[in-house]
Amino acid sequence: MNKYTALMGALVLGATTLVGCASDSALNAKVDAIAADVDALKAQQSKLANDVAFVKSDAARANERLDNLARRYKK
Repeated sequence: MNKYTALMGALVLGATTLVGCASDSALNAKVDAIAADVDALKAQQSKLANDVAFVKSDAARANERLDNLARRYKK
């Protein structure tokens, strides 16, 4: 019975170790996927920030033109 218990303990320990390694590689794959998603989101955010800056400057120029037209307009 002692040999059987020792053998079962060794098998359980070995299986646990193998599962731990498998979950580590799966965890690493998930971390890599999340890192890639973060990089993609950073690039998209940077592009959007540039677009917003362009639209703000364009809106400021349009408002300035409208202000100039309003000053020159007389009834």
